[in-house]
Amino acid sequence: MSRVLNSSPLILTLATAVLAAAAVAPSGAVAQVPPQMRSEAMSLMQLCHGDYDRLCSGVQPGGGRILACLQNHASQLSAACGQAMPRAEALKNSAVAGGVMPK
Repeated sequence: MSRVLNSSPLILTLATAVLAAAAVAPSGAVAQVPPQMRSEAMSLMQLCHGDYDRLCSGVQPGGGRILACLQNHASQLSAACGQAMPRAEALKNSAVAGGVMPK
């Protein structure tokens, strides 16, 4: 079970992806998304919100699915969102490593 900190699916994916949600940590405790990670996710969400709406709005959030959708549409992304994809991937990897997103 997870506790949602923000209702935007893109933020959820970017902080978890992508993304700003708290996920159940391996210990069973709820992990908190660090403020810096949340801020980075918000920034990425702003860059990619239009692309998400246009290309991936029907994708179920969670498990990195929205980030994967955006990456699968790399040739159709706006320049700003396309340039943000490496940052989004790094943020997702940090979230996994920090225990705020399941593997």
